[in-house]
Amino acid sequence: MQNLFNTFLDFRHTLWEGLLETLYMTFASVTLAYAIGLPLGVLLVVTQQGHLMPNAIIHTALSGIVNSVRSIPFIILIVLLMPFTRLLVGSAIGNNAAIVALVVAAAPFIARMVETSLNEIDTGVIDAAKSMGATNLQIIRKVMLPESIPSLIRGCSITTIMLMSFSAMAGAVGAGGLGRIAIRYGYQRFNTDVMFVTIIIIIAIVAILQFTFNRLAAKIDKRLV
Repeated sequence: MQNLFNTFLDFRHTLWEGLLETLYMTFASVTLAYAIGLPLGVLLVVTQQGHLMPNAIIHTALSGIVNSVRSIPFIILIVLLMPFTRLLVGSAIGNNAAIVALVVAAAPFIARMVETSLNEIDTGVIDAAKSMGATNLQIIRKVMLPESIPSLIRGCSITTIMLMSFSAMAGAVGAGGLGRIAIRYGYQRFNTDVMFVTIIIIIAIVAILQFTFNRLAAKIDKRLV
């Protein structure tokens, strides 16, 4: 433990910078991925047979895209996206470049979680809204999404933690953050203490995020009761 503490002190400035980079990549990618994945998940639900806007062609096409992207390992996805990433942000390496890959990896995952959350809603609630003359858009905005908020929040915690681990993996291909520190100062220099310190920091952040999201979801659950 003393060695780990000494390593932390020696690398504290580098670790702090890496922590900020990891948080930036994680929360930026979560925000952008939800901007894509949330409406995609809603479309997957409402185009199902027997739902608000059944459309077998759109539903099948969206499901195929989601399943295809989700099946690609993240490290391979980064490499595949390099030309697109370079075109979009001007570089294939760095934090902003990693965010592109993180968003593409997370959006289909989010879409499936949103689909699962919305499908858990009691269909009687939707039928009641229909009988009162609510439009499809009103049902989505005022019934389906509010009813599924606790489940969506728990899903967001899973996504955030997943993207944090992916951001560390992105350090292997030029991104910053704690992953880069673990690889450059730990693995490449055979300094296992640095690797252990970065792992401890990531575990601590994950624990804090999990606790925060769980408390938030529990509070909202009580309000809906």
